[in-house]
Amino acid sequence: MNDVYRRLAEHLNALPGGFPPTDSGLEIRILKRLFTPEEAAAAVHLRMTMEKPEVIAARAQADPEPFAALLAVMSKKGLILRSLKGGRPLYMAAQFMVGIWEYHVNALDVGLIEDVNAYLPHLLQESWVKPKTKQLRVIPISAGIRAEMRIMPYEAAEEIIQNQSKILVAPCICRKEHAMVGEGCDNPMETCLIFGGSAFYYEQNGLGRSIGREEALEILRRGMDAGLVLQPGNAKKPANICMCCGCCCQILKNLKRLERPAEEVCTSYRAVVDTEFCTACGTCQERCPMAAVAVEQAAWVDQNRCIGCGVCVPTCETGAIRLEPKTENERWVPPKNIAETYFRIVSERRKQAPI
Repeated sequence: MNDVYRRLAEHLNALPGGFPPTDSGLEIRILKRLFTPEEAAAAVHLRMTMEKPEVIAARAQADPEPFAALLAVMSKKGLILRSLKGGRPLYMAAQFMVGIWEYHVNALDVGLIEDVNAYLPHLLQESWVKPKTKQLRVIPISAGIRAEMRIMPYEAAEEIIQNQSKILVAPCICRKEHAMVGEGCDNPMETCLIFGGSAFYYEQNGLGRSIGREEALEILRRGMDAGLVLQPGNAKKPANICMCCGCCCQILKNLKRLERPAEEVCTSYRAVVDTEFCTACGTCQERCPMAAVAVEQAAWVDQNRCIGCGVCVPTCETGAIRLEPKTENERWVPPKNIAETYFRIVSERRKQAPI
């Protein structure tokens, strides 16, 4: 039985988000919690493009009708992706993260949470940190943007939201799973904004609720007021905006453990301090999710750690700390769409090591 799960693990590891093996086989145990053997055997035949069920069935050398029924069940369980074209379903592979894990926000149990929490540091080190292109990027909160700063439309969360025709809000899986094991926080729970086709998938699977632009902007405002880091999908037309806290977010938590987290995020800004106005109150130090700010006679920012989120800016009463753009050659220009993002990630991973 382990062979079918090992093949699935190898299949997931070949996708952009990766699913690297461990010496302990922890990744296999996670897959056994999520997939039946039949589902695991079917999943390896899906690709990162939407296809008709009969095409996938032919590749799997399976009877089309029962295979199509199996794919429908798997998509409802959040194991693969589904869309509709002309009223007929199409299916494609889902990555483990960002993907299968997030699609289980309403199907968590303590055993799964414990296994995934033990595995994610390994996944992030092997499959997130190593490629230059990440699945998510960091954009500044609006309070950190000064009037004279030249902000591109894809760097402004409000503008991203205004350009959406379909928006859904879902619970943050990181805060939800931490709460389930007694390690939750007081930050807002309903903060994951999903757009476009992804929003339809979430809605059809009961993973959130559809909202209008005004409510989405209000949710964004509450998230920024709470000091959450804005992480949209790493494309000029993102499919989501995550609002993340340093205490629960699996990405931020694991980045914080690194010596130079600034090198492992896609961002265009950095925080700087005007020591003449700094009163050394320490508020910016408390707010920083990366421990990038230290306070002596005045605050100072470790640029190896600053990810340019701007959550330190609005609570500085003297205006001593601010965001500034990185130099032109340092600024991050995201791919035009998510397909290009995934292509870049796979290409970068293959240059580093065969997958």
